[in-house]
Amino acid sequence: MTDLTVVSDRTPELVERLVGVWERSVRATHTFLSEAEIAKIKPFVPQAIAGVETLVVAEKDDEPLGFMGVQDGRLEMLFLDPDARGQGLGRRLLERGIERLDVRELTVNEQNPQAVGFYEHLGFKTYRRTELDEEGRPYPLLYMRL
Repeated sequence: MTDLTVVSDRTPELVERLVGVWERSVRATHTFLSEAEIAKIKPFVPQAIAGVETLVVAEKDDEPLGFMGVQDGRLEMLFLDPDARGQGLGRRLLERGIERLDVRELTVNEQNPQAVGFYEHLGFKTYRRTELDEEGRPYPLLYMRL
């Protein structure tokens, strides 16, 4: 069974392991990003993981398989190791976020249709779309609410 744990002690080792999960996840799902773009984004990921209000890590045998970050009722990040996809872990994480952390909003890349479909399946609806992401790159974002 996979454990879901709210992590307050974000050690450098844990953050590094979660960055690995992030990178494997992004390579599997964000096919619209080039290697150069992934390399440009990666240095900001440790700060995002360390700085998010609530970090929930999914682990099995002390190995992180996924994580989500929540800030003020907003899902800021949810990433799964590709080997852990399709087993209900993303659903467990998001349902935990909805039930215990009052998640009601999120933003997702429109060019990640699997993620869009996942969030829609769990009741989120798009209320806004932008042509550019927060850094001004040409990756449309969907803003969704429960």
